[in-house]
Formats: sequence, C-alpha cells, structure tokens
Amino acid sequence: MNIRSSILLLLTLMVMVRCGSPRRDGPRKMAVVVSTLNNPWFVFLAETAAAKAKSLGYEARIFDSQNNTALERDHFENIIVAGYDAILFNSTDADGSVANVMQAKEAGIPVFCMDREINSLTAATAQILSDSYSGAVALGRHFTRTLDREGKYVEILGLVGDNNTWARSRGFHSVVDNYPGFRMVAQQSADFDRNKALEVMESILQAHSDIKGVFCGNDAMAMGAWQALVSAGLQDKVVVYGFDGAEDVIRSIGEGKVTATGMQFPKVMAEQAAVFADEYVKGRRDFPQKIPVAVELVTKDNISDYIAYGEK
Repeated sequence: MNIRSSILLLLTLMVMVRCGSPRRDGPRKMAVVVSTLNNPWFVFLAETAAAKAKSLGYEARIFDSQNNTALERDHFENIIVAGYDAILFNSTDADGSVANVMQAKEAGIPVFCMDREINSLTAATAQILSDSYSGAVALGRHFTRTLDREGKYVEILGLVGDNNTWARSRGFHSVVDNYPGFRMVAQQSADFDRNKALEVMESILQAHSDIKGVFCGNDAMAMGAWQALVSAGLQDKVVVYGFDGAEDVIRSIGEGKVTATGMQFPKVMAEQAAVFADEYVKGRRDFPQKIPVAVELVTKDNISDYIAYGEK
C-alpha cells in the first residue's frame, strides 16, 4: 500500500469513528435520568430502570433533574463526557428537553424516554409512554357517575410543560364537559407536588367550600388535596381522584378515602426502556418511535387486584 492509500484509509477510519458511537472502554453503562426524586412514583421508575440495566450486565447510575431543565442539561453533558452507552430518560419538559436529547443523539448515545414524552419524533430512539388520555377518560366517566352528573369541582394540574398534564386534563374534560350540570370553579397547577397541592387546595377552599369533587393530575397532588380537605372537615363531602397508582393512594382507596386513580405501570416502562437500550447496544435499530402503555382505572370495587405501581 502506498503513502497516498494509507492516508486515505486513515481519513476514512477517522470519519467512521466520528460518525458512529463514541468509543467506550471498560464496563458498559446506562444512565437513568429522571425529572425528580421528590416523588415516590419517580423513585420507583428510576430504581426499576437501574435494576433492570444491572440485570442485563450494565453499570447504572441515577441522575435527579429536580424538575429543572438546566440541571438536566448538565446531567446529559456529564453523561456524554463519561461515555455512557445509553440513557433511560424521564424528561422535565416536553419542549425544553428536546435539545438535551439531541445532544446525546449527536454524540452517538441513544435515549429511551419513559413515561414523559418529548415533542420530537427524531430525537429519542424510542418513547415508552403511558396512555394518559385514555386513562383520564376512564376516570372522567367514573367521576360523572359518582357525582350523578352534576356539581362544582376543582382540577389541580401538574407541570404545565409536561404533555401528560394536558393529556390527562383533555381526557377528563372530554367526558365531564358533556354534562352541563358540572361546573369547574378552579383550575390551578401544583407541579405534581404534594405540598403545593395542599397549599393550592387550601386556597381554593377559602372561596369554594361547596365543591363536590377534585380531579388531580397525579397521586401526590391527590394526597395533598385530601390533606387540605381533612383540615377543612370536608373529607366526607368531596371525592378526590388521582392518577399514577402510587402506594399511598392505593392504600387510601382501600381505606375509603381517595375515590379512584389511574394505574400506570412504571415497571413495564422502565424495564422495556432498559431492554431496548441493551438491544440497541447489540445492534438493533428498528425501534417504534412511540409505544403506548395502557392505564387502568382503580376504585374500591377492584382495589384487591392491585398493589402500588401495578397489578398483584
């Protein structure tokens, strides 16, 4: 081989290395990046994803974004520098997180979204998402039957930048808004946070103590709303609906407190994301962009079939 051919071969190899995944020496690693660990549901999601990654032979580390897209960006930059093989991702913001995912993609690191969607069909390798809309439709139907299709009610929204917030709201209203006897007297965000929901509910009750129901975008907020109702002595007059299938709400439904929730399946989403990531590392590339995971209605009538975060 002459000098010119050797130079051309070297340049070709350099291009191939730059265009492909970055070289990662040592043990394979998966990063688990979650929106917040200040919520037991997300703790379960993160720990399940990490455990599944480890069972597949990877080192795994959990990164807490604390619902902060800038901190999430820092996590992604550190993950890229550290040479992780894949990212199992629960986003902070449907729009704001896209740039972070694209940064990983450009570095050759696949991203598999769990539960929370990002507004891009090209950034993540796959998105495994709860069917929040359909789950909220089922909750809306139960809500209307329980309240005999009339009454004042409150809606407590989650993070305004999360698509799940609006999918759940739209699903619920697609049913309830068909009944003129219902009147929503307040709709406020509590950022999926229990303490914020407590404060929001306390404030709303000062002006609307005659409500009959509260629909919350997740179970943490449902527990905060319930706590406010107990403090006001209204717990026996107002029905509370959540969404998640978290341990405290499952227990509360069994005790006749919270009325219903939508059971998500974080174990399914977390483990599927880890399996997909492992398949990517081993060469697979034909992943569906979005994989819906069904949400099931949980009430006092079927509570015996469920435990926290899933079915018995």
